[in-house]
Amino acid sequence: MDIYKLHYPGSVTIENAEDFSLAIGFFDGLHKGHQAVINAAKEKANELGIRSAVMTFNPHPSHLFGGGENKVDYITDFPEKIRLLSTMGIDALFVVTFDWALASLSPKQFIDIFLKELHIKHVTAGYDFTFGSKGAGTMEQMADLSDGEFGTTVIKKVTDNEAKISSTRIRKLLSEGNVEETEVLLGRPYRTVGIVVDGEKRGRLLGFPTANVLSANNTVLPANGVYAVRFTVDEKTYEGVCNVGVKPTFHDADNTQAVVEVHVLDFDGDLYGKEVSVDWIGHIRDEQKFDSVDLLVEQIVNDKKSANEILSAHR
Repeated sequence: MDIYKLHYPGSVTIENAEDFSLAIGFFDGLHKGHQAVINAAKEKANELGIRSAVMTFNPHPSHLFGGGENKVDYITDFPEKIRLLSTMGIDALFVVTFDWALASLSPKQFIDIFLKELHIKHVTAGYDFTFGSKGAGTMEQMADLSDGEFGTTVIKKVTDNEAKISSTRIRKLLSEGNVEETEVLLGRPYRTVGIVVDGEKRGRLLGFPTANVLSANNTVLPANGVYAVRFTVDEKTYEGVCNVGVKPTFHDADNTQAVVEVHVLDFDGDLYGKEVSVDWIGHIRDEQKFDSVDLLVEQIVNDKKSANEILSAHR
């Protein structure tokens, strides 16, 4: 997959541009609704005998409109989004910097600069996609403003159990710890990517060593609790049980930031400094405070059994 970084004004064209069938959107999470848009663009590319492409934006518009102070909770950080797109068989990815210069373009200017100049021959987007200053442009207007230079396809609302599949809905599910339904909407387990860093090493003293995973900035974590997970490091995947939270048995829950700690089953090795991924498979229980360390250890043993059952059923 070829990756092109575009910025207005300045770098908004590519050399030796070929014709493209383009899927356009922010695509946070790349859930089943987004996949429908991208797959439709791929099908149109095959039909027309041209290359397939995705256009997305970075950072999220909320970051800009919030004065740079808004915390944007991404479902997929940018490197993960690129990784997922690369698995979908897309020929090219256009990454457009979302800043005030871009946000001030009229719908017609956006089309003239970012679509016509890039040899786009067909544009596919969701029914609610908007573009141009204050989101004034709609897909209906895009067809009118194309001047016949490219065609358009609008993908209708994609639903599950009669509810729209959306990034907002997925964030809510994660805030509730419902990683199972999140997987249904994504078409894959929810994934957290991060680096293993030094922790308190308390798990090792309890007989359950853990990898303390520092996740990417501004990405959503599931609700505090204990989960069955799959843990990937150095291209090898292991099963594990994970606690995300503040460890209230040992800390003041009101003054502690949530951390991700994974007890990796059947693993013996040094993980510090390694990039890892955590796939959230099933919720076991909410995080809770125990009256003694012995009660905590007893519960961890039960959590491991629950994790094994969940992961066995998920294979």
